[in-house]
Amino acid sequence: MTTVLVANPKGGVGKTTLSTNIASYWASRGRQVMLGDLDKQESSALWLSLRPATAAPIQAWRRSSDGKVLRPPPGTTHAVLDSPAGLHGKRLREVLEQVQKVVVPIQPSIFDIYATRDFLHELVGELGKRKAIVRLVGMRVDSRTVAAERLQEFIAMLDLNWVTNLRDTQLYVQLAAQGLGLFDVQGERYERDRAQWAPLAAWLDA
Repeated sequence: MTTVLVANPKGGVGKTTLSTNIASYWASRGRQVMLGDLDKQESSALWLSLRPATAAPIQAWRRSSDGKVLRPPPGTTHAVLDSPAGLHGKRLREVLEQVQKVVVPIQPSIFDIYATRDFLHELVGELGKRKAIVRLVGMRVDSRTVAAERLQEFIAMLDLNWVTNLRDTQLYVQLAAQGLGLFDVQGERYERDRAQWAPLAAWLDA
């Protein structure tokens, strides 16, 4: 089973947007997908509850009888873990032991960059030689802005791999309200955003 963790210590940076759309991507390709919500706010779980029966199926995670261990539904081939803000220390180490890929969303503001910096250092320290499993994704990025330039400068200083930037658009919000992701819908209005996702999708399937 391939498991991807979406993580960043700061709230509101797009973890749930990435998690639900990664799940949507894999489900659209016929994978047996589980979406695990580790956040107390349970935004991903809410998204799943809104998902129409006509959409490609995505299963929720199960807990063991002691409520601690994640148990994928039988037949699961791909799992996405939407993590809470402030994930670090022992809990981070425990989750990293279960995953093959890590996606870190970063927004192009100085506050988000500094909030994420220490987490990335901790992440690299925990993963060691496994740091190659990490990819950085710029969220709500307008490439024409100074903030976007600062984000790229910050990423260039890191010993980690950046994979793509996703633009700031209400399409994600509109789809989320229906329990849908970018890969559950068709139409020209979504092509620009799917093109931005292409490098991330290729890496997810690698």
